[in-house]
Amino acid sequence: MTNKRKIEYWVIPPEADAEFVANMEEVLETYEKPYDPGHPVVCMDEQPVQLIKETRQPVAATRNHPKRVDYEYERAGTASIFMFNEPLGGWRQATARGQRTKTDWAQEVATLLDTRYADCDQITLVCDNLNTHTKGAFYEVYPPEEARAYVRRINFVYTPKHGSWLNVAENELSSLTRQCLKNRRIPSLKILKTEIKAWYKDVNETQRGVDWQMKIDDARCKLKSVYPKIKL
Repeated sequence: MTNKRKIEYWVIPPEADAEFVANMEEVLETYEKPYDPGHPVVCMDEQPVQLIKETRQPVAATRNHPKRVDYEYERAGTASIFMFNEPLGGWRQATARGQRTKTDWAQEVATLLDTRYADCDQITLVCDNLNTHTKGAFYEVYPPEEARAYVRRINFVYTPKHGSWLNVAENELSSLTRQCLKNRRIPSLKILKTEIKAWYKDVNETQRGVDWQMKIDDARCKLKSVYPKIKL
């Protein structure tokens, strides 16, 4: 008789990790600051997406039957979604590219700095420490003077390793997946861009800012195992 056991997959925080704690508290302290439109806090995250084409024309829904889609499908490559979110500003934006290299990331951030944040001296950017999310990425795309100008306008705050749950943009991506992409076959990058744009424009019009509840004091109480034990 086979012994079947259920397995739950979740992020298990490290034990007694000073680097984790330091980065976590920096993120939490960032979220505690009041909203400043001149220096907004912006969270960003990325997510890969499988593009899928239909091999047979779906049958339209009728009064007696729901829409019917054939099980067979054709893989049409992959894409990457870039999510940017102002937790206190009630704003988010999702874009998509064919890949997520340093060049793609730097261009996405630079575009925001040139448009929505053109009048801001600096933004605080909360993101994970992926090797594409670096200051050097700008120097691989733009001349040194231009790259330096972009970097000077960004205050980087990195979430700790195994601490992606601290990034509000990850929650936004989760909502996007559930509300826009789940159980759907998106055949091309062009259609993906159209669909996610419709989603974030609707959410921006109907949803308020994010009410982040966890504070540093809460972390020090609830996540004691993460904090190193100091030997006196």
